Amino acid sequence: MISGLMHELTRIEPATIEDLPSLAELLMDLFSQERDFRPDYNNQMRGLRLILEQPSRGRIFVLRSANQIIGMLNLLFTISTAEGGFVILLEDLIISRNFRGQGLGSELLKYALEYAKQKSFLRITLLTDRISEGSLVFFEKHGFQKSDMVPMRLYLGAAAELRLPHTL
Repeated sequence: MISGLMHELTRIEPATIEDLPSLAELLMDLFSQERDFRPDYNNQMRGLRLILEQPSRGRIFVLRSANQIIGMLNLLFTISTAEGGFVILLEDLIISRNFRGQGLGSELLKYALEYAKQKSFLRITLLTDRISEGSLVFFEKHGFQKSDMVPMRLYLGAAAELRLPHTL
């Protein structure tokens, strides 16, 4: 249950396969805001399904009201040789447009941080848009620090083909 009178009918819980369409719609909204990604409903459905069908890959938590999913957060599990144990890559934290600015993103993130602590993960890493000062401030407020590491990507297969320059 989320604290505060305004949110007494919301809860945070693991996502289920039945949630896939709603989760994919949230990701479509998120990826339409990010310069590095293109919304693709089928890709989002496929990626979400890969996580939900194999819990050792990660967890998706949803913020749910009585009749809809209001937000989601995706945690992917991996191993860090630097830390000598399991770590998390936090992806896809998004709250539906109509519910933003009410502290719900903070509640969802706090839930994920507590989950990570309870499961003895050693670090959480995330990528956020450089151009989104609001995102940077949000995550710093929750204890995240900028890293000296620079993300780099090499797209392979179909993902690479989608990013080829278009010629006429």
